[in-house]
Amino acid sequence: MSSGLLASYETVFIDGEWLRAATRDRIQVVSPWSEEVIASVPAGSREDIDRAVGAARRAYESGPWPSMSLDDRIGILARLRDLLVAHTAEFAQLITDEMGCPITQSRAIQVSNPVGILEAYLDAAAEYPFRTIRRSKVGQALVTKNPIGVVAAVVPWNVPLSLTMQKLTPALLTGCTVVLKPAPETPLDAYLVARLLGEAGLPPGVVNVVPADREVSEYLISHPDVSKVTFTGSSAAGRRIAEICGRDLRRVTLELGGKSAAVVLDDADLDAAVSSLRLGAFRNSGQVCSLKTRLVVPESRLPEFLERLEALVDSMPVGDPHDEATHIGPLVSERQRSRVEAYIEAGKSEGARLVRGGGRPAGLDRGWFVEPTVFTGVRPDARIAQKEIFGPVVAVIPYKDEDEAIAIANDSQYGLNGSVFSSDVERGLRVAARIHTGTVELNGSPAGFRAPMGGVKHSGLGREFGPEGLDAFVETKSIGVTKEVADSLQ
Repeated sequence: MSSGLLASYETVFIDGEWLRAATRDRIQVVSPWSEEVIASVPAGSREDIDRAVGAARRAYESGPWPSMSLDDRIGILARLRDLLVAHTAEFAQLITDEMGCPITQSRAIQVSNPVGILEAYLDAAAEYPFRTIRRSKVGQALVTKNPIGVVAAVVPWNVPLSLTMQKLTPALLTGCTVVLKPAPETPLDAYLVARLLGEAGLPPGVVNVVPADREVSEYLISHPDVSKVTFTGSSAAGRRIAEICGRDLRRVTLELGGKSAAVVLDDADLDAAVSSLRLGAFRNSGQVCSLKTRLVVPESRLPEFLERLEALVDSMPVGDPHDEATHIGPLVSERQRSRVEAYIEAGKSEGARLVRGGGRPAGLDRGWFVEPTVFTGVRPDARIAQKEIFGPVVAVIPYKDEDEAIAIANDSQYGLNGSVFSSDVERGLRVAARIHTGTVELNGSPAGFRAPMGGVKHSGLGREFGPEGLDAFVETKSIGVTKEVADSLQ
């Protein structure tokens, strides 16, 4: 078990150097397990943001990165991939210490996924049409995809390394420069990323790292020298960021909240469906925006589904996130636990039946724990069926027929993810097509990192991953040319 002070940083990473922050204000990193301060980093100020954005702007306007060949950029990021792999154990331990993710999931998800994201983008960039010739009856054009400029990348605390790679990699491959603003709860892995970027050979100023609070973060996303904002977080924060960016017509990608439905059709393999929910609904102690937290189940199969779901929950030990046997760790903060507990009380007061969990686990007197919790008989309009709880809480909602199941799945302000379970593939695909989300997983099959990911409705704007993820970091330019020049460039 980790304990004690892990690190006390006095610097921020700007222009390739570790510079003393312009403020003495501090961010204390508190362990969700021990409730003790384990690290301290500077709370960046507006002056620090000005220095970071200035460095990124200089690196974009006059540095080598935007004009470097794609092969050279790919080479540097491939070295970063190798360094991530080499530091897997260190990253996993840091993330478990910072935010309480069970250590086995930190190794298997919190670190392996970032490596997979980086590799998928390397493949996508190698195939991306940075220069193409377009012809018509009235002219020819060279169409180029050029880096958009300085990117403000704002990441949350729940899967910090994954989301850092999700934003850094496409920005860097397209030739952009970046100011990375990690979450106050999880700044430590971002410091390690900054060090590894230097080891990989990234030129100074291309990536800058400044932890900051909400007010200074708003200053970053509104900075006149920032060309693009990419953000993952709550829908409320996303609306605020969209408002700020809208004033200056600043480009923005938002991956926001979710309240995803798993639609279990009456012909589904219940053993396989419930097994997929171990990670599909409860991974990272329920703190993932794409989790399936509304389980839409046919009335005719509700008892047998609940029997399996209760057995699943009983098989997931709650405890020390550093313990290899732990499936459910603490929530990231006392505030988050209070929020989850308030929703559990709301579920009880609105008439849902609590069949598992609902409290704090016995024998754990420290740490911000909530038991994995299952409600059944939940009305589709209940708060626990409509609000993103961001904890290990699921709502089982019964339905009578297929049309009602689809209506329940679509009865949400969110539209990030979802699942359909059916033994009939064609039927499953037909139902998936009617669900209003950016991604639907058939029988628990993930879409992978080459497919576009993002939400509709209040779940966001834009897409990440695949060529669509690269599209978000380029400006497209058309250059009219003669037929002879077009032929020579073809």
